[in-house]
Amino acid sequence: MKYKSKQEFLDSVVNKYSDQKEFHQAVEEVIHSIWDNASNNEEYCKFNILDRIVVPDRTIIFRVPWMDDKNNVHVNLGYRIQFNSAIGPYKGGLRFHPNVNLGILKFLAFEQVFKNSLTGLNLGGGKGGSNFDPKGKSDKEIMSFCYAFMNELHRHIGRRTDIPAGDIGVGAKEIGYMFGQYKKIRNAFTGVLTGKGTKWGGSLIRPEATGYGLVYFVLEMMKTRKDSLKGKTVTLSGSGNVAQFACEKLIELGAKPVTLSDSSGFIHDPNGLTQEKIEYVKKLKSVRSARISEYAKKYNVEYYKGKRPWSIQCDIALPCATENELNLDEAKQLTDNGCYVVAEGANMPSTTNAVHHFINQKILYGPGKAANAGGVAISGIEMSQNSTRIPLSRDKVDNLLKEIMQRVHSTCVQYGDKGDFINYVDGANIGGFVRVADSMIDQGIV
Repeated sequence: MKYKSKQEFLDSVVNKYSDQKEFHQAVEEVIHSIWDNASNNEEYCKFNILDRIVVPDRTIIFRVPWMDDKNNVHVNLGYRIQFNSAIGPYKGGLRFHPNVNLGILKFLAFEQVFKNSLTGLNLGGGKGGSNFDPKGKSDKEIMSFCYAFMNELHRHIGRRTDIPAGDIGVGAKEIGYMFGQYKKIRNAFTGVLTGKGTKWGGSLIRPEATGYGLVYFVLEMMKTRKDSLKGKTVTLSGSGNVAQFACEKLIELGAKPVTLSDSSGFIHDPNGLTQEKIEYVKKLKSVRSARISEYAKKYNVEYYKGKRPWSIQCDIALPCATENELNLDEAKQLTDNGCYVVAEGANMPSTTNAVHHFINQKILYGPGKAANAGGVAISGIEMSQNSTRIPLSRDKVDNLLKEIMQRVHSTCVQYGDKGDFINYVDGANIGGFVRVADSMIDQGIV
């Protein structure tokens, strides 16, 4: 082993990528879990797996020029991080958001490697996107940008190479525009993107998959304590697809979701969201300029401007918005208020200190790479349907989603059971790592 300690290895990563703090955070979390396993394994040391697994196979950065409705020319940056393909073609979303940068996309791609591994599907990890902000843009401007973005991205993706999906700022509309441009450029109708419309190759349950899968994972966690969702109060952040469909499934299973949020603040509905209220949120969020504060006006509930929902008393907390949205003080407030289940619908929404607090308190804490794996799971099922040209029924896809989330949970328990509690962070990291590392060794030094 070339490193004398775990900290020496982590310092080497920070020194190489000094400006990528989100990537440092993601690597630190994984290395803390896998260090003993990796550093004491002769084969992993011989093949230098640790140094290799934190370096992407390739990083692609490109210029995206496009024209707005007033004929002004703009230039954004486009990215695709193809991180690891040891167990399959690169798979991971595209994010359009003004805070997108190399460090954020590297952290997301690194997380995706282990998340995809946990599903048991043959999918490698990648991520991409642009610092383009779709908010306030017309449909024509979004289409113009998507075409320009795909004009370069098409060179680097393919159904056996790299299959992007949607993420923040990239929904069905954006996927449709990008797919149309890819098809025109390549003269090929292939499953090169997932999250497509169901009329032209998309899978049923795909919009719901991350939110539904999150709740299925929570169910499995609660079963380890002979508990259920019935009657539980749940706080959620975010108000997009993940939060909406998590709420939908929570209601179906007898729980009471009481909060939603956006970047401006959160609403607290103490009577609980209903399916009717969720349908209103869906319509509200279909308008890019709409804010969750409008929910508070319509249903006469409290709106907390500039705040996050973690002060509200609950049994279960589901952060479904963005990275580092739940800090140590908020984590302490949650557990002090009786919260005993936290599961992440977003990627790395809890800060490192918050994660350590949850683990020290021995609550049921499901990290994003395990708890929100439902989205990529159904993306994998969509790829399978594209290959066979045979669409599956809603019930079949939903049952497959349940099976995959149960498999993810079983792997976490296998590697994370400490006797008196299950450390899902260790379980997810070690379980995801072992499969990728063993596959890398099988394929030699590439």
